[in-house]
Amino acid sequence: MNDFEKDVQSKNNDVVDSIKGFGFSFVFFVLIFAIGSAVNYFGS
Repeated sequence: MNDFEKDVQSKNNDVVDSIKGFGFSFVFFVLIFAIGSAVNYFGS
């Protein structure tokens, strides 16, 4: 067995970390889009 498999740094589930990463990036881009849309709407 690999030494890294015996002594893992994080015992979290990878699916949960993937969902968190996707969620945070999705919220970030939606926020950027909303700010751009608001600037476009109020600027016209």
